[in-house]
Order: sequence, then C-alpha cells, then structure tokens
Amino acid sequence: METVSGGNPLEGLRWQKEEYKVAEQDKGMLTQADFFALLTKELSNQDPTKPVDNNEMISQMTAFSTTDGVQKLNDQFTSFAGSMTSSQALQASSLVGRSVLVEDNIFGMNEGESVKGKIVTDTPASNVNIYVENIAGEIIQTVPVGNMAAGGSTFTWDGQTADGDPAPAGAYRFRVAGLVDGQASELQAMTYRKVDSVTLAGNNGSILLNLNGGSSMALADVVEVSQG
Repeated sequence: METVSGGNPLEGLRWQKEEYKVAEQDKGMLTQADFFALLTKELSNQDPTKPVDNNEMISQMTAFSTTDGVQKLNDQFTSFAGSMTSSQALQASSLVGRSVLVEDNIFGMNEGESVKGKIVTDTPASNVNIYVENIAGEIIQTVPVGNMAAGGSTFTWDGQTADGDPAPAGAYRFRVAGLVDGQASELQAMTYRKVDSVTLAGNNGSILLNLNGGSSMALADVVEVSQG
C-alpha cells in the first residue's frame, strides 16, 4: 500500500519578490518606457469594481508628457548654449591682432605708437579740439578738429607731443571739447584698442578680450571692429 508523505506540499518552493530596478544610467529618473510599464502594472492590478477613472489616467499621462517635454527642452537648450559659446569663442579668436572700439577715453601706449579714436556727438558742434593728456593731467598735444555734424568722426593721434617729440610710453587720455548750441561742452571720446589675446573662460564664464595696455573687456561690450 502506498503511503502519502505528510510533509508540507509547498516545501521547497521559493517565492520570488518582483522588484523594479532603475537602470543606473537613468540616475533614478523615470523614462517614458518606465512610466508606461508602471501604468500597465497599475491597470492589471486594479480592483475590477473600482476601475481607474479615465480623467485621472489622462491627467497622469498629460503630466508625465509635460515633464518629459520640459526635460527634452532643457537638454536642447543646454546643447544650444554650448554651440553658442563655441561660436563666440571662434569669433573672439578672429579678433586677435585687430582693433576694437572701446567706450573709454583712457588708453596705454608704447613710445612711437599712434592711437586711433572716435568722437561721438548727438548734436552738431563747432570749434572742436582734441586734447591729449598724460597721467598727471597735463596737456601734451592739442589737435584742432573744427566743426562737426551730429554722429561720429574718427581721428588718429600720431603719438607726438606739441614739440614734435615722441610721447613716452605710459597712460594717456583723450579729452574732446567744443561748442554745442553756443555753450562749451565736452564730447564723448572713445578709443580703438588692439586685441592681444582672448580669455575663453573669464568672470562668470564670459569671453574676455585682452587689450594692449593691460586692460580687458567682454566680447559683448565691443562697439566696433577695425582692421588696424
């Protein structure tokens, strides 16, 4: 006669707990495939007497689609910003050896160099003169301009003093004065400075142009570019 073992029929069976693992490369973020996998699991385990409301399901799908779209937009914007930075760096490197217009009337120069500048006025002016001053504020050269129409006018100082001698190396400034509507006024003077080198990662990640004379300026502050 055969005997039946009285052991537990479930003995030897091992329950395996189903786990959802997120790929390491996802860094804990749900992808669109993960979302639909969870949604399918939710639908398959819902209470038949209390099915998921259609509006709630649509709301979940819409919310995830919006989040996913924003993430993709951020990725595209980051890529676009990177390409813009590369384009600016290429543009800045092409300025080395050229001159840029700086909204500053103070400049440094070596002995025997000439300096190019620009006068800007919103209204016509008469009896305009350019005064070249050294660091002590002394006028070493006066260049008569005469009458000016509204707008801008470029000029070049040959780097010589009023005595015809080369001005020593150092810091100087242009001061422009004239008559505007019959009143003595100072006009805006700007200078052209040569770009010696470019710093691609300056303050706040901006691209800096290193100018002759030791100063720097942001690429975004360039007003005008000249050949020489």
